Amino acid sequence: MTILQALARYYDRLPGVATQGWASVKFGWCIVLTPDGTAVDLEDLRDLSGKKPKVKEYSVPCSDAVAERTSGIVSSLFWDKTAYVLGRTAGDGKRTAQEHAAFVKLHRDKLAGTQDEGLLALLRFVEAWQPEMLESLPRYVPDMLDANILFRLEGERGYLHERSAARNLLESDDAAESEAPAFCLITGEQGPIVRLHPKIKGVEGAQTAGARLVSFNLGAFTSLGKEQGANAPTSEAAAFRYGTALNKLLLRDSRNRLPRPIGDTTVVFWADASDVKAAEAVDALAGDWLFGDGDDVTDAQEAAKVRAQMENIAAGRPIAELPSDIDPDTRFHILGLSPNAARLSVRFWLSQSFGDFARALARHYQDMRVEPLPHGWGAAPAVGRMLVNSTAAQRDFKNIPYALAGEVLRAVLSGGRYPQTLLATALMRLRAGDDAGSGWHAAVIRGVLERDARFYGRDGAPMALDEKSTSEAYRLGRLFAALEHLQEQAIEGLKASIRSRFLASASAAPASVFPTLLRLSQHHITKLSSLVSSGSATFHDKLIQEILDGIPGSFPRSLKMADQGRFYIGYYHQRAERFRKRDADDKSPAKEEKNGE
Repeated sequence: MTILQALARYYDRLPGVATQGWASVKFGWCIVLTPDGTAVDLEDLRDLSGKKPKVKEYSVPCSDAVAERTSGIVSSLFWDKTAYVLGRTAGDGKRTAQEHAAFVKLHRDKLAGTQDEGLLALLRFVEAWQPEMLESLPRYVPDMLDANILFRLEGERGYLHERSAARNLLESDDAAESEAPAFCLITGEQGPIVRLHPKIKGVEGAQTAGARLVSFNLGAFTSLGKEQGANAPTSEAAAFRYGTALNKLLLRDSRNRLPRPIGDTTVVFWADASDVKAAEAVDALAGDWLFGDGDDVTDAQEAAKVRAQMENIAAGRPIAELPSDIDPDTRFHILGLSPNAARLSVRFWLSQSFGDFARALARHYQDMRVEPLPHGWGAAPAVGRMLVNSTAAQRDFKNIPYALAGEVLRAVLSGGRYPQTLLATALMRLRAGDDAGSGWHAAVIRGVLERDARFYGRDGAPMALDEKSTSEAYRLGRLFAALEHLQEQAIEGLKASIRSRFLASASAAPASVFPTLLRLSQHHITKLSSLVSSGSATFHDKLIQEILDGIPGSFPRSLKMADQGRFYIGYYHQRAERFRKRDADDKSPAKEEKNGE
C-alpha cells in the first residue's frame, strides 16, 4: 500500500472532519440579518469561559484558492474576514477596498436570481453595505476587526452557508469547475483530476502556509509534456482525503505524532483496521511505547508497565498475550517527513504489521539497554531522547544530526542495522567532553555493537558489568574507571580528575596514557594508606591488579572504533559499580541499625 492510499484510508477513521470543498475555519463573530438585509445583531461566537476569549472552529465552504491565498485577492462565498466582508481592517488597509470589492462582486454573481430568503438577505446586505457603517453595527467592538465573519438569518439557528440552497449552489459550482475525468492512481477509479495537490501543514521547519507532498512545479519534474497534477493523476476526492488525513495527523495535540521532531524529521503513525476501536487501541499502545522517554510517561507505574511489555516481547512472549484488544496482525504505518523548500521530503515510510513493529521496538529496547539504566531512561529508550543525550551538542534537539536521525529511526522501526555513523557520532561527543558516566553514550554504543554481532557475527558488548569479559578494550575502560576512583579517594577536594585530562586519549591510544596513569596510581595508593585504613588502599590495589591480569601483553598502541566503544562501556559499568556498592552498603542491616541508634 502506498503512502497516499494509506492516508486516504485513514480519512474514514476521522470523526467530524470537513467534507470535500469544506474546511474547519476559526470564527469570532456572526452578523444576524433580517430578510431585507439589515444587520440587527452581532453575535460573539468566541468561547468566553476562560481568562481570554478563544475563537471557535466551524466547517464552512472553502475553495483551494481561498485556502492557499497569501498575497492574492480571492474572496470566500458566504463568509470571510472583515476586510472582505465589511471593507474594514485593523491594518494599513492598502488593498482593503479591492478585497471588499471582490467579496461584493462574487456574491452579486453567485446569488443573482436566487429565490432563497436567506441568500436574498445576504445579497441585499452586500449591496447596501458601506465600510463607514461599521461603527453603527449593533454591539460593535474593535476586537472583531480581521476576524472571520459568518451570517445568520434572524429567527433561525443555522448559518446561511448551511442552507440547502447554499449547498445546491456550491455543488453546481463544483460540477462546473471539475476537470475531465481520468484514471486515479490512488483509487483506480475514473474521476476529475486535481491540478494542484493539497498543502500539508505542521511539518517542523516547513513553510507555515503549508508545503506539498506531491508537486510538479519545474519542467525537470514533468514527463511527456504533461502539466502539474497530470504527471501523477490523482482524483480531487482522493487528494482531499489524503491531505485532510495527513493534516489531522500533524496537529500539535495529535496523539499520532511524536511530540518533537527527530532531527529535521516529523513523525506520524497510525493503524489501519476496519474496526475503529481496534485501530485506536493499537494507536494508543504504540503511542505509549514511542512516547516512553521520561517526559511523556511520567508515572512510575506506567513506565514500569511499558518496560515490562518491551521485555516480554523481546523475550519471545506472544504479542496477543498483551492487551486483549490488540490484534498483532493490524497493519501499522509510520511516516517521517522533512522540509524541502516549498515541498516535503519523505525521510522514511514503513508499513508492516503491528506485531512486527512491536518486535522491532522491543529488540531496540534490548540492544540499547545497559545496567544501570541511564538517568532519565523512562519507560523505553525513545529515539529522540536517545539521540539528544548521545549525539547532540549541548543536548539540544536542534543539534541532532538530521541525516543520522532518519537512518537511526528507520533501523529502530525496521529492526535493521544501526548506522555506523551513530557509533562515530557518540564517540565524537565523548571526545568533545560529554559525560561518559551518564550512560546514554554507553547505551547507544552497545546497541550498535549488538546489532553488528547479530547481523555479521562480530563481538557484542555486555549489558551489565562483566568481570570475566576477555575483551581487552572493555577491561581497559574498567581499568580507567578504577584508577579514577582511586585518585578521587586519595585526594580530598580534587578539582580535576584524570577523566578530564586523559579519558579521550586513553580510549583511542592506551599505550600513550596507561603507563603514566599506573605510575601515578602507586602514589595514590601510598597516600590513601596514610589517610585511612589500609583496607581501602588494598581494595583498590587488588581491583586494579585483577583487571590488569586480564590484559595480555603490553597496552595496544591504538583501538579501532568498535573497541573504543567497548572501552567506554567498560568505563561506564565499572564506574557505576562503585555507586551501586555504596548504595547497597547504605541499605545494609548493620548500617540501618547504626543509623537508628
